[in-house]
This record gives sequence, C-alpha cells and structure tokens, in this order.
Amino acid sequence: MDDLLFKDASAAANFDALDVCDLCVHYPVREGFRRRLLKAVNGVTINIRAGECLGLVGESGCGKSTLAQAIMGLVPITSGSIRVAGQDVTDAVQRDPLSQARNVQMVFQDPFASLNPRQTVRQALAGPLRLHGMTNRDEIEARVVDMLARVGMKADAADRRPHEFSGGQRQRICIARALIIQPKLLVCDEPVSALDVSIRAQIINLLLQLKDELGIALLMISHDLGVVEHMSDRIAVMYLGRIVEEGIWHDIFTAPAHPYTQALIASIPDPIAPAETLRRMKGEAPSALRPPPGCAFNPRCPVAFDACRLGDVPYFTPLAQAHRVRCHLLSQGQ
Repeated sequence: MDDLLFKDASAAANFDALDVCDLCVHYPVREGFRRRLLKAVNGVTINIRAGECLGLVGESGCGKSTLAQAIMGLVPITSGSIRVAGQDVTDAVQRDPLSQARNVQMVFQDPFASLNPRQTVRQALAGPLRLHGMTNRDEIEARVVDMLARVGMKADAADRRPHEFSGGQRQRICIARALIIQPKLLVCDEPVSALDVSIRAQIINLLLQLKDELGIALLMISHDLGVVEHMSDRIAVMYLGRIVEEGIWHDIFTAPAHPYTQALIASIPDPIAPAETLRRMKGEAPSALRPPPGCAFNPRCPVAFDACRLGDVPYFTPLAQAHRVRCHLLSQGQ
C-alpha cells in the first residue's frame, strides 16, 4: 500500500518539503478603458523543511491566501517556481494534477463547506485513496479507521455525515482527509478561525502532533499571532504581496525588526499592561493596484525617510542566522 503511493519518499527526504522561488501571481484588472496589474503575490521566496512549521502572517488582502492557492496549483502563476520534495511542480496542474495533489494538501477555514454533505465520512476519506490507485477494500478500510483514530475520532464516525458533527469534529475529518494519502506538505489556511475558542487549542495541538508523527511540513496561514506563535518554528511576515521579514519565531516576537512587524506585535492585547499602551497601526494598507513608490509600507511607517518614498523596493538585509528583513532603514545601517 505504501509502496504504491509513496515509492519516491526516500528520495524526497533529501530535499526541502517546499521551496518557492521568486513567485509572482499577477491579475489583469480593467478600470474603465485602462488595464492594470494587481500584484497579489510579488516576488515571494520561502522554504519549509520536512517536520517544520512556517507561519505566514499579515493583514487581510496581503496575499497570504493567494500564495497558498498558487502552491496548491489552484491559481495560475505569472513567474517564479515551486518545488515540493525536490520536484518542480510549477506547472503540475497541467502536467500531472494527481502528483501535485499527492504531495500537497490543504485544510480550509470552513470545515462544513469543505465536506460534501451527501457523503459519509468513510466515502470522504476513501475517495483520495481510490483516486491515487488503491483498490483493496480491506486496505482502504484499515487506512480510514487508522486515520480517524489519529485525529481523535472513533471508528463508528465513518458511517455518519458532516451535519452530525460539531465544527471541531468536522475540522478533524478535514485534516484526516488531507493527510490520508500522506502528503509532503500540508497548507493550513486559517484552520481554526471559524471554530469556538474552546476548540481551537485542540485542533492546533492535533496539527502539531500529526506534524511530528508523520514528519510532514506545515504552512500555517493565520491573522491570529497567538496561534502562529504557538505553532511555528519560523515566521514570515507578508505585506502587500511581499515578504518583509522572516525569522525564527522567538526572534520575530522578541526582536521584530521591520516597522510593520513591530506594529503587528505591538497590537497584541496584553492583559497585564494598561489599555492605553495598546498601539494601533495608522492608516489603511494601500491598494495593490496602485502601490506607493519605494517601500510599500512607507505611507504608514513612523520612521520612513526619503529613500523609503523615492527609492527602489528594499532588498533583504540579513540580521542573524535565518533572520532577514526588507527595510531601507536597516540596509543603510541606521
């Protein structure tokens, strides 16, 4: 069974689970008689090792979900490359969609919308196995029962339908369906934001447990910095289509270097500190159709100077091991 699905697993172990290089996703948008480019993802480079969790944070509209969809092959990319377990999957949707689906799976925000209400849990979990070539009924049943147990569900759940479960249970089923073919990478797009607060910790801990047990890589996309801090080994901060800072989670939360990252961290409510110490970011993010010249954050940045407004987009400046930031202030040693 494993040989049928994962004959290349040993070779894949020598590569990063995910390697995205200079990825761009641009959409042509018509405004009256003019056409503009909406640069949803603009030159993103990230990598994730097997068994590692990379947290991706940023405000709504920064391009997080578009990046996830591009990695999944759900939207066409404009330029750049995507490699999963050492294999170039940039055009995998056209060449071999099954191979892409086998290596990369996704857990979505709304677990109820992600499940077919007419299917039993057994049908939902067995479908991917049959699609990837497994035909033996006993093996399929054994894999379904095992995967349900891994996500904390009893075997009798296999005969029930989605409406019979709570939101947390439905998300467990979605996780089981995503992992049943043992992908190299699991993309989680706000997987707990639609759940009750009391259930979120259970799902977060389940994802971490499965990551360690199965050795998969996780891309955790969330606007909740508390979730990202708890789950991530490294964190990438995204603003208006670009990664502006990336580093080990401890460095990002204790010594944020980019003014945008500093503003995000400062906006986290502190139950001990006085309410007036809570800092809010000024202004709104500019439109991706009309980004400002220079650094895209300069209209909202409290330390912006002429190079930020009139210069080029800043390059990454290395600060420490695995910590880099895209900021003119730091690139000029100020």
